[in-house]
Amino acid sequence: MKKSLLALAVLAASGVAMAQSSVTLYGVADASLAKVTGASAKLSTNDRMNNGNSRFGMKGVEDLGGGLKASFNFEAAVNMGNGATDANTFQRAAYVALDGSFGQIYAGRRLSPMFYSIANYELTGTANYSAEANMFGFGATTRDNSFIAYTTPSISGFKATVGTTLKGNQTGTNGAETELTATYNQGPIALGMGYAQQAQTGSLGTKKYGHFGGAYNFGDFTLAASYQDPSGAKKGFTVGGTMMFGPTSLTLDIARDTGSVVKSTDYILELKQPLSKRTFAYAAVHRMGLISSTGTSVGLRHNF
Repeated sequence: MKKSLLALAVLAASGVAMAQSSVTLYGVADASLAKVTGASAKLSTNDRMNNGNSRFGMKGVEDLGGGLKASFNFEAAVNMGNGATDANTFQRAAYVALDGSFGQIYAGRRLSPMFYSIANYELTGTANYSAEANMFGFGATTRDNSFIAYTTPSISGFKATVGTTLKGNQTGTNGAETELTATYNQGPIALGMGYAQQAQTGSLGTKKYGHFGGAYNFGDFTLAASYQDPSGAKKGFTVGGTMMFGPTSLTLDIARDTGSVVKSTDYILELKQPLSKRTFAYAAVHRMGLISSTGTSVGLRHNF
């Protein structure tokens, strides 16, 4: 009897431990029919005229008790045209994190804090055809290698992140990178701001990047605008809006470079129609003014 009770106790304890840990498989499948100026129509996958890149990933979390949680994320790109993955399999994400009442600390490769601060207000959800992203980028890099960062807990909708790449992880001409960002989400207001600098080897100096933007949701209409000051001569602004027609959204976003010798304007016109909670169809027209290139596409995206 004692042995049976002991076995039941061990089994029960094991069940609790299993309930406190979880691993989730997730991903995106995105393909579109696209035509870009100067090129033939094609099936587009992981390209300028896709809403997003196809991918699969694994993420897990373990409850450590006392309000602490450990987590990880591995994410790989998938080419919908031929089924191939990237040579560096988990180049989209590979990091470990610790969460608690203090916020989050993470280390590894993942989307940059600058990316998340822009995503907080950008109207297309940082689609591949985003006018803002194609004109000004997401700071020094969209993803940071060997990055260590701390994010505060949300305080009345406000969060801040500070992170850096240590000197021992420098590669090529790119030296240590430091980013400081802040976001705010409360009611109809969404704001994002960020500053990043990246040291360059030799006499190349330091590259600096900054932005501030926000969006206001009036109900059926959302208005967004931002100021962008990436490294180099290019700088400018974005302005746009999204109108809702029931579940259907129509977005127009414009990005203007006012700092370069040759001024230019990009825009994106996007129509998005949800088919379910995880699947939507989209149509997009993306204009890049500097190179006089217009892309059009009709696509389908499924999130799983």
